[in-house]
Amino acid sequence: MAKPAETVSDLQPYPAYKPSRVGWLGDVPSHWEVRRLRTTAEMRVSNVDKHVREREPSVRLCNYVDVYNHDHISQQIDFMRATATCKEIEQFRLEKDDVLITKDSEAWDDIGAPAVVTEPAEDLISGYHLALLRPVAGVLIGSFLLRALQGKGAAYQFHVEAKGVTRYGLSHSSIKSIWIALPPLPEQATITRYLDHADRRIRRCIHAKEKLVKLLEEQRQAIVNEAVTGRVDVHTGQPYPAYKDSGVEWLGAVPAHWRVLRNGQIFVQRNETGFPELPILEVSLNTGRRIRDLENPTRKQIMTVRSEYKRAAKGDIAYNMMRMWQGAVGVTPVDGLVSPAYVVAKPLRGTEPRFFSALFRTSAYTVEVDKYSRGIVKDRNRLYWTDFKQIPSPYPPIEEQVRIADSIDQIEASTDNRIRRIEQQISLIREYRTRLIADVVMGKLDVRQAADQIPDEIEEPEFLAGSDVQADVVAEAAGQLDATN
Repeated sequence: MAKPAETVSDLQPYPAYKPSRVGWLGDVPSHWEVRRLRTTAEMRVSNVDKHVREREPSVRLCNYVDVYNHDHISQQIDFMRATATCKEIEQFRLEKDDVLITKDSEAWDDIGAPAVVTEPAEDLISGYHLALLRPVAGVLIGSFLLRALQGKGAAYQFHVEAKGVTRYGLSHSSIKSIWIALPPLPEQATITRYLDHADRRIRRCIHAKEKLVKLLEEQRQAIVNEAVTGRVDVHTGQPYPAYKDSGVEWLGAVPAHWRVLRNGQIFVQRNETGFPELPILEVSLNTGRRIRDLENPTRKQIMTVRSEYKRAAKGDIAYNMMRMWQGAVGVTPVDGLVSPAYVVAKPLRGTEPRFFSALFRTSAYTVEVDKYSRGIVKDRNRLYWTDFKQIPSPYPPIEEQVRIADSIDQIEASTDNRIRRIEQQISLIREYRTRLIADVVMGKLDVRQAADQIPDEIEEPEFLAGSDVQADVVAEAAGQLDATN
């Protein structure tokens, strides 16, 4: 199978060009046209909301997120149910080859994201905040319009035209005024064939690398879990010589020389206020394992009321009472203040807080935390100090706590570094995809011969959020990563 990655460097410009008379577009192939969108597609702006009303027919709505998250609108998507009038259904029912774009958004760079309809249905209609573009027959095909609107040129025009302060939107006239470079109809199909083929391979590569990131994160968690529960001795990489029953159901057997203590024997509560000069800190659920400075200038939220904030000394354990069951716990890196919704636990002599922070974030421990938490509903449960101090925890000798914590720090640093490299690769691949689409739909590269060499392929379903990829593709991505080290 011919791979676009093997042929892109060999692609050449078209034989002849002419001025487009559009500044940002530059020259275009001599046999292409340059036309405004209003002359190539009919536009309809939906006003169908998400409500369900009696006596109105039931419909499925293709909404903003469906378009924003997918290139192709198909029956694989779990569309929202709503109702609409018969007139609205007739006007905004989606047909094959229709293109939808996001018309307004809270972020200016989310404007104009396109998706093409590949699988219509009688009850599937366009929802609010979307513009429906129906290509003029014999002039434009939807799959080419999708790629044209994904190019940097179209995105640039949308971003310039977007108006607003807290919410940005495109007017009807600004959408219709967008310029696109328009090849002859057969060539549109050829370009689409080439870009679809390239895009499938690019998406497979991206999803394989994303799966690899997930596997690395799962591997890290498994290693940490085995270390802090004594399943493996980090010094030897093997189980300990002898074990004993911990007396704790979730923990099972622990190394024979370890103790099991309640948290109240390992920590004391620190409940100090009145330190307004200290920075405000919070546990990050996203990055985990660290407490971050909430007053970083890159953050929008700045806390100003400090009278009730608690002091957390460097080396203390701090956890969010309502989010401890999600692993919202960390070691304080500097003296600072935490919200009254936090509990601050000061480690007693012979306690390495890094070991216990890692322990408290394991999945088994968070299940135990949930059992000790109190509240009316699960999402509002709180783990108070009086309950936290009753939870039993494994307690190795202090020198072993330090050795395990050091090992975990090394594992996490190594894993984070590898994940960072993969994410950088994903970013570069996405940039490559954007540049390739732009160069092809603007006529900078001639793909006609390359498209002829692409064999017929079985159409693959579009990757959806949370979808899996084949193990061999993941292995291929891992091999590519190792080759770059």
